Amino acid sequence: MQRAALTTAVTWKRKDLLGLEELSREEILHILDTANGFKEISTRSIKKAPALRGKVVLNLFFEPSTRTKASFSLAAQRLSADLVDVVKEASSAVKGETLVDTGRNLEAMGVDIVIIRHQQAGAPALLGRSLDACVVNAGDGTHEHPTQGLLDIFTMREKFGDLAGRKIALVGDITHSRVARSNIHGLKKLGAEVGLVGPKTLIPGAFKDLGCSIHYNLDEVIDHYDVFNILRIQMERQNKGLFPSVREYHHLYGIDGNRLSRMKTDVMIMHPGPINRGIEISQQVADGKNSVILQQVSNGLSVRMAVLVLVQSAKEAHGA
Repeated sequence: MQRAALTTAVTWKRKDLLGLEELSREEILHILDTANGFKEISTRSIKKAPALRGKVVLNLFFEPSTRTKASFSLAAQRLSADLVDVVKEASSAVKGETLVDTGRNLEAMGVDIVIIRHQQAGAPALLGRSLDACVVNAGDGTHEHPTQGLLDIFTMREKFGDLAGRKIALVGDITHSRVARSNIHGLKKLGAEVGLVGPKTLIPGAFKDLGCSIHYNLDEVIDHYDVFNILRIQMERQNKGLFPSVREYHHLYGIDGNRLSRMKTDVMIMHPGPINRGIEISQQVADGKNSVILQQVSNGLSVRMAVLVLVQSAKEAHGA
């Protein structure tokens, strides 16, 4: 595997990570290079580092999550932080308390970093403006999911190194996908060619303004891309009628063994999860040799460790 060279000497200055759209190319590379340094910790018999010893990290999740929440929790614990979990049902939000008041009360208890997932786009940015504590966006509405975008890009760089000129396809529900938006912003800044593939009802034409090519026929571009990042069909975010049926969606856009055989031999198959097996991707492909789905999960831990350390370091360096 080709390892990307350390190319940045940028000093991280942000106490919050809200999205990849606002980051420079150098900042994105700095996070990825920092994450590369944390991969070694996962190979130790004692998987601990003291970087956040004495700090308090709070998971504030207003939407369901398994993978992202567990990954942030493990990242905080491996950095020796104290961890607190708060879900919507157990918060004062159900009693009418505002998000800012919730955040300020938690900050008053000594919380240093707030990791927030919220159904409303812009909620993490609002909290970041209101708190001295660091704020990390773990997904806000259909806006962004920056750490998922970063771990996807990190995984691509492990194989390809420099992503300039690489051809990356995002397949499926672009309209409702915060993962797609973070991938697009990050990949375009690193010089990749990004294509969007799916039904017209799930790919707004406005994405062309972000420099993406749009394809409604998967089979016409099946051998064009180096990476296919398969997005979940988000039943919970959709109104009825965006495509005729799950069966037809799979027929037109599902990645199965037949389609895999017509892709590049070294194609990388990705999926941010959770997977709807048999809909957007078959079991054969999800568990096959071209799949890096579990590698994405593993890399997510290193990326999130890097993010937590960088935002806290920036806060301390600038006296926030």
